[in-house]
Amino acid sequence: MSTVSACLTCGACCASYRVSFYWGEATGAPAGYVPSELTENFHPHLLCMQGTNQPQPRCVALQGEIGQQVGCRIYSNRPSPCRDFVAGDEGINPYCDKARARHGLAPLIPIKEVA
Repeated sequence: MSTVSACLTCGACCASYRVSFYWGEATGAPAGYVPSELTENFHPHLLCMQGTNQPQPRCVALQGEIGQQVGCRIYSNRPSPCRDFVAGDEGINPYCDKARARHGLAPLIPIKEVA
């Protein structure tokens, strides 16, 4: 059974939290992959995605309208916090539900795949 991720219509997490990560993930480092030009310094050893260290965060890489249709313009090169974030339809994640509520969206119900 194939399903489409709710993330493609949500994007609430990308506009709710600071996305901070080790500087070695950025392209300025030898093995980095996150575009450095989309990051800013946050701590001596941490960077964050531009736009996420604000009172009303919104990642610079987020495209589209939250709750309608969204996408990440650096999806294949996104930082580890984004890779590790579990969408509410993929499992239980209270941070997903909290971000969705912040943007007036209902919590997601985890999808159970049937073999």
